[in-house]
Amino acid sequence: MPSPQPAPPALSTFQVLACGAAIVTMSMGIRHGFGLWMQPLTQANGWTRETFAFAMAIQNITWGIAGIFAGMVADRFGAFRVIVGGALLYALGLMGMAQASTPLMLMLSAGVLIGVAQAGTTYAVVYGVIGRNVPAERRSWAMGVAAAAGSFGQFLMVPIEGQLISSLGWQEALTVLGFAALLVIPVAWGLREPGFAGGQAPARREQSIFQALREAFQYRSFQLLMAGYFVCGFQVVFIGVHMPSYLKDHGLSPQVASYALALIGLFNIFGTYFSGVLGQRIPKRYILAFIYFARAVVIALFIWAPLTPGSVYVFAAVMGVLWLSTVPATNAAIAQIFGVAHLSMLSGFVFLSHQMGSFLGVWLGGVLYDRTGSYDVVWYIAIALGVFAGLINLPVKEAPIARPTGLSSAPAGA
Repeated sequence: MPSPQPAPPALSTFQVLACGAAIVTMSMGIRHGFGLWMQPLTQANGWTRETFAFAMAIQNITWGIAGIFAGMVADRFGAFRVIVGGALLYALGLMGMAQASTPLMLMLSAGVLIGVAQAGTTYAVVYGVIGRNVPAERRSWAMGVAAAAGSFGQFLMVPIEGQLISSLGWQEALTVLGFAALLVIPVAWGLREPGFAGGQAPARREQSIFQALREAFQYRSFQLLMAGYFVCGFQVVFIGVHMPSYLKDHGLSPQVASYALALIGLFNIFGTYFSGVLGQRIPKRYILAFIYFARAVVIALFIWAPLTPGSVYVFAAVMGVLWLSTVPATNAAIAQIFGVAHLSMLSGFVFLSHQMGSFLGVWLGGVLYDRTGSYDVVWYIAIALGVFAGLINLPVKEAPIARPTGLSSAPAGA
């Protein structure tokens, strides 16, 4: 007996992408500028870079852990409630970070509160809405558009954050961003899905949460995607947080770092978009393998070449194309393999792996710098991990997973 056809999308593709992109633009835009606060905040409080790096590491691991539960709640009750809660916590965390006078306060505000906030206002939750409302044949492209929005947020917000710090001071700049984070709330109204009215999830959930988790974690390709995403987190967060200080250590002005981070965001708009487009045409494992191999080459050339503003901008542009290009390819592969009924939750688990890599990358950067006075060892680790991630993505199987008859109605096209 054929499985029932999925219900028509409740929200238009345009509405989902416009609202989802605006939310990700704000949330990721603020997040990508945190490296600009490392030196002013640590110097004002007499802290080491390791203190700031550890708070950012807590933020990333909290984001990953909270993302699982944010995904579960969004899959069950809809994304709107999760996004609103995340926006409120974002504002509270930024304002708390501005007033942090002890390492513990910094870890609770910049680490825990903002980490939970990012879990509720970024990719896993927004991709769940995309998966439920955008047809399968356009899903990879739509995820690429949402990821490109996050990159546009970096391009837009990082120079603004740098200007706010220089004109208002680092504390006042964080307070302004706290109020800006509240703008996410009215936009989230556009992602209220009628299928979740009254707190009820859509009916098509043939698998329980535990069945979906057991299936995914026993599937080799899911494990490989998680391992690759770990490397992604290590590389991008280490670079995003520590590169401003790395450049200043080598005599370059803070403006070079701001422009470099903005260039990463600008070029990743194109990288993530085309990653989504290509994901509709060629196997996503090839896209992912190429990205990771290319990152290893680009990082190696960057640290071996003479360091000048020009070399920094070239590195930023090329790395920008590769920056978050893994996001649409990885999440579209998960949707293609497992369907969309538990997409936010499964994306949350994969993202937890990403954030474990982020934790290690940002924390290890601070530790090894304080121990050795250099970032060289971490750069070489990032190169080796890039090669490793490229190799392990090649055997990923993207075909919809075979299920018993009673669970066959949630394949990739669901």
